[in-house]
Amino acid sequence: MPASSPWLAAILAALAAIGPFSIDTYLPAFPAIAASLGATPIEVQQTLTAYMATFAFMVLWHGALADHFGRRRVILGSMVLFVLASLVCALAPSIEWLWTGRVLQGLSGGAGMVVGRAVIRDLYDGAQAQRLMARVTMIFAIAPAIAPIIGGLLLAIAGWRAVFVFLALFAGGLTYLTWRYLPETLPAAARHPLHPVSLGRAYAKVLGSGAFLLVAGAVAFNFNGFFLYVLSAPAFLIGHLGLGPQQFGWMFVPTVLGMVCGSALSGRVAGRWQHGRTISIGFAIMGGAAALNVLIGALVTPGLPWSVLPIALYTIGMALATPSLTLIALDRFPARRGLASSCQSFLQVSLNAVTAGVFAPLLWGSPLTLAAGMAGFMSLGLLCFLSWQRRVEA
Repeated sequence: MPASSPWLAAILAALAAIGPFSIDTYLPAFPAIAASLGATPIEVQQTLTAYMATFAFMVLWHGALADHFGRRRVILGSMVLFVLASLVCALAPSIEWLWTGRVLQGLSGGAGMVVGRAVIRDLYDGAQAQRLMARVTMIFAIAPAIAPIIGGLLLAIAGWRAVFVFLALFAGGLTYLTWRYLPETLPAAARHPLHPVSLGRAYAKVLGSGAFLLVAGAVAFNFNGFFLYVLSAPAFLIGHLGLGPQQFGWMFVPTVLGMVCGSALSGRVAGRWQHGRTISIGFAIMGGAAALNVLIGALVTPGLPWSVLPIALYTIGMALATPSLTLIALDRFPARRGLASSCQSFLQVSLNAVTAGVFAPLLWGSPLTLAAGMAGFMSLGLLCFLSWQRRVEA
């Protein structure tokens, strides 16, 4: 496949979408899983935490492995493991077996996201890289919208185990597409050894960079302002808004439309706006949406569409800012893009895991506390970005 092929963005986006599909598709099935396996709601929630924690651990290594073995081999191996892990989940006779399958999914599910970013920077620089990153984000954004809808339909037609059969088939199809069409973008001469000393120094250099940590932190905090609602979707949509398991699209469709609009705008302004301007406008949109969300949570009875409108507006700003923030982070270490992408993903997913296990259960008690959580995460992201700007200007 030529590097300029429009299918490249679609394949990279689909590989990255394994992550949200692994989360959003089975959210409507939580009550059914608890009833089928004789588990408590907290035990079912911990299947999400098990996935997120191992996902966070392994994304720290996907990039280093891809810098050594090449991009294609790491993606292919991870997709095969994900297929097997999904089948373990589908056949799980107990909640403990489901935890095991989710751990294996977490170990393999992040490769497409991490290595895909490195592929983009292998191929392109500057505005072209931002456009492709925005295009991948725009296609990838469809996943959170259709995943819970697919999950709800599969749950109604064939039960919760069918969700994991679907994930196995999805990953199997991506394994074939990667093998058949995805080019190897890292030449052998540019690869790095996995010697523990040199690898340790490389990780120390990336994770010891204050500028990198601030930019990566901005991406992570911004995303968690939205991801808090993904993790709390059953409580928010079913408990507070009174919707059914097949009606999760009321939140996910508008939020994905917001991400599509924000990503499209990022692609259009690439090369015309400086990164700083793009990111600042993104934060302005997120800040306005978070403030509106708090007001609605405090003053208005929960309902449609006003309770989901601020979340959709927030994703516009988030998707506008994310491609520029990501490229700034990766460009700090052009010789180790895979490892830098791993470190960025590790920081983001580690925070995701903490949010899944701690913040979401603490905050999903009311729409107001969820809105406050969004505003808090966004404020921390803004603080990271402003601190990075001061470093650059100093």
